[in-house]
Amino acid sequence: MLKVTFCAHDYPNFVGGPYAWLPRLLPSLRERGIESRVLFSIRGNEAECPAVQQVKQGDFKHSVCQIPDHTDQHIRWILNQLKQEPPDVFVPHLVVPAFYASRWVKKAGIPTIGVMHSDDPFYHGLVDEFVFAQSNYQLSGLVCVSRFIEQTLFKTTTPTRIKCIPCGAPVPQTTTKKPSDQLKIVYVGRLVEEQKQISLLTKAFCRTVREVPNTEAIIYGSGSKQKAVEKIIAQQAQDIPVKLGGRLNSDQVQKHLLDSHVIVLLSDYEGLPIALMEAMACGVVPVCLRIRSGIPELVEDGVTGLLVDDRGDSFVAAIRRLQQETGLWEKLSQGARAKIEADYSDTVAADQWADFLQELHQSAGLQTSIKRPLFFSLPPVHPALAVEDKRRPPLVKRVRYKLRSLIKSQP
Repeated sequence: MLKVTFCAHDYPNFVGGPYAWLPRLLPSLRERGIESRVLFSIRGNEAECPAVQQVKQGDFKHSVCQIPDHTDQHIRWILNQLKQEPPDVFVPHLVVPAFYASRWVKKAGIPTIGVMHSDDPFYHGLVDEFVFAQSNYQLSGLVCVSRFIEQTLFKTTTPTRIKCIPCGAPVPQTTTKKPSDQLKIVYVGRLVEEQKQISLLTKAFCRTVREVPNTEAIIYGSGSKQKAVEKIIAQQAQDIPVKLGGRLNSDQVQKHLLDSHVIVLLSDYEGLPIALMEAMACGVVPVCLRIRSGIPELVEDGVTGLLVDDRGDSFVAAIRRLQQETGLWEKLSQGARAKIEADYSDTVAADQWADFLQELHQSAGLQTSIKRPLFFSLPPVHPALAVEDKRRPPLVKRVRYKLRSLIKSQP
C-alpha cells in the first residue's frame, strides 16, 4: 500500500476551503489503496481544530504540534516525524517550513508535491521558491486546482511536474428545490476583506434584498471581519431578511446549501472555490463577479450560472433575473450540477490524485534514510511568505540581546 504524508495547519473553529478539502480526500485515497498520515501544526486547543478532529474520526495516522516560534524548529519537527515513519510521497500542502523540509525528503528519494490553491501573492511566492528557484528546493510535482493557474505556470520551463487537479466536491443524491415564493441567496466562506471583500458583499446583499421583492440572504462563515458584518446588517437590514448564519462545519455545508437557491461570490480573486463547487453539485445557481481566475472555469454565463461586472447594479440585475425570468433558475441549476458531475466531483479528483501519487512514486529513485542537518542554511525569506517564515535573529544579535537582558537584570 502506498503511504503518503501531508502537512497542514489548523486553528480552532477555522473555516477555509483547502482545510476542508484535505480530510475529505483521505478516505477517497484509502479506497484507492493509498494510506495517509497528516502532520498538523496548530494554534490553540486541538479539540477545537476541525480538520484535526475529522482526521482523528476517520482513524488516520496523525501527529500534532503547536506551531514553533521559528522556522528551523518547525523544519526539525517535521523531519523528525518523517524520519520515524518515512512516506512514499510527501505533500507539504500549505506549510512553508514543510516546503523547506522537502529538500531533505526529496534527497532521500521521496517525491514531494505542492498544492497551489489560489491566485494570490502567497501561492506565487511558494512557486517562486519551490518550483522556479534553487534546484535543491524544487518540488517533484505541483498540483494546481485550476486550469488558469496551471496555464500560468506552464509559461516557464521547470523540472517540476505540474498537474491540474481540482479539489472536487461531493455530489449528493438530491438537489435543491425550485424556488416558490422566496429566492434564498447565500454566501459560504471566510469573513475577511482580503480576497473575499466581505463588507462589500454584505452591503450588496442588503441592497439586493431591499430592491428585489421576495428574496432573502444568509451569510455563513466566520473570520476577522465578523463584527463588521454584524454592524452592516444592524444598520442596513433592520427590516429586511438578511442575517448572519454562523460558521458551518465542512460536513454541514451541503445540508444548508440544499435549502438554498443561489450562491454568491464577489471575490477579487479565487483558485477554484470549494464552496462554489459544493453548491453547484447541489443544483444551487452561482452568481459571481467576473474575475480572471477560478470562476470562469466553473461558471459559464447563462449556462451554469451568471457572471456580473460589479457588486452594485450588475449584481442586483442578476438576482432580479433569477427571481423574475421563468425557467432561468431551473436551466442554470441543471447546468451547474451537470458541470460538477462531469468534471469536478470528488470521485474524479480522487482518481487523478491517486494516479499522480502513483506516477511520482514509481518514477522515484532508490529511497534512503532522511538525513537531518545540524544547522539549516536556508534561502533569504521571500516577502510573500514572510507571514509564515519566522527566522531566528542572527547569532550575533541573539548574543547581544542575551547580554542586554543580563545587564538589565543586574541590581
